[in-house]
Amino acid sequence: MSVMKTADIKPVHIIGAGMAGSEAAWQCASRGVPVVLHEMRPHRMTEAHQTSGFAELVCSNSFRSDDKHGNAVGVLHEEMRKSGSLIMGMAELHKLPAGGALAVDREAFSEAVTLMLQQHPLITIEYGEVKGLPPKEWGNTIIATGPLTAPSLANAILELTGEDSLAFFDAIAPIVYKDSIDFSKAWMQSRYDKKGPGGDGADYINCPLNKEQYLAFIDALVQSEQTEFKDFEKDTPYFESCLPIEVMASRGPETLRWGPMKPVGLTNPHDPTVKSHAIVQLRQDNALGTLYNMVGFQTKMKYGAQAEILKTIPGLENAVFARLGGIHRNTFINSPVLLNAQLQLKARPDLRFAGQIMGVEGYVESAALGLITGRMAAAQARGNKIDHPPKTTALGSLTEHVTGGYMTGPKAKFQPMNVNFGLFPPIENIVYEKVDGKRLRGKDKTRFRKALLAKRALLHIEPWAEA
Repeated sequence: MSVMKTADIKPVHIIGAGMAGSEAAWQCASRGVPVVLHEMRPHRMTEAHQTSGFAELVCSNSFRSDDKHGNAVGVLHEEMRKSGSLIMGMAELHKLPAGGALAVDREAFSEAVTLMLQQHPLITIEYGEVKGLPPKEWGNTIIATGPLTAPSLANAILELTGEDSLAFFDAIAPIVYKDSIDFSKAWMQSRYDKKGPGGDGADYINCPLNKEQYLAFIDALVQSEQTEFKDFEKDTPYFESCLPIEVMASRGPETLRWGPMKPVGLTNPHDPTVKSHAIVQLRQDNALGTLYNMVGFQTKMKYGAQAEILKTIPGLENAVFARLGGIHRNTFINSPVLLNAQLQLKARPDLRFAGQIMGVEGYVESAALGLITGRMAAAQARGNKIDHPPKTTALGSLTEHVTGGYMTGPKAKFQPMNVNFGLFPPIENIVYEKVDGKRLRGKDKTRFRKALLAKRALLHIEPWAEA
């Protein structure tokens, strides 16, 4: 059988050098397929990006849980590692202490991804906006422009497909200089003292509130001055996993206390006999340890209101903010209707999509779809075909989500989603028993089921990862 030489392979064009586009480019080039990677920044910036670097993290610096034995995103991390992921490789090199989570120095991480792609001999970088749909003569093309796709391209996709584009709002959290935090009130501790990648069990800054302080804080959030939406944005929903704190506060006074401000698993060393009513956590944001972001504190408050209200949190009275929070409009396509099993646009099979524009949420999920799409495009460039990963894996369950495999009923509505065990096909006839024969119940039963799903996924991904 003849082996196709790289010089004879037509390049894959990839539009967008975010998480998905960067991963897709790496997967193609790693398989000997030339890539032309198009990135509009810095010639044209978005509402959220601040640099021209590839794979820039515009919101949190966390890739969430790294637990491959009992957490769906941790399983996804491991599947991507097994599949030679650039994103996971660079995350490992630039990880920060974050308890059981995988967090990275956002600037060092982006610089590393950028350098790896710029130095690869099979990758050509072309800066500038691709206005409208890519020309058909490009052939094998991946659109990985993310949730902040330029209007010219978004409108062209809409015009071609005839399907209404979907949209939701996403918010980003404030970042604080560590040396402006009052440690006579705040302290360092991970929840339940849990150690994670690069951590020591004391990875978060914790700011405690008593009941009176908490209720005053909630009232201030509800009454705060907030960003006003334009007319065309007013019916756009929020993504439920990334709600602004004001929206959570408006849903009831206990919502934040059992969300990002939950007080469990933490003991205030300044007053260990008193249980905090609520706790704000901040997570390290850079390798120097000088910047910390407020965990789960996405907000649409105007800047003046943000600084005033956040400084009422004990320990943050004199906080200096490296970045205040904000809100931006994210868009995604109706993938189950528009894409086929090879993640190609049915109306133009030369175009594939990757990442958040497809209707997945989260850094890792976006990169994961870039990994899958990149492998599919690389196989096509070589005259072959690769199917998506098994449905029983984290990678496969995400593909099944965006292609509509799990949507049922005529009124089923496609919405962005993070990876979760609810997307995995169930394991039939599980016997929920301990070694001594006693039945597992409650949380023990749930942990047991998740462990089995994780074990099955990591076993089933092996053949696909090594293909």
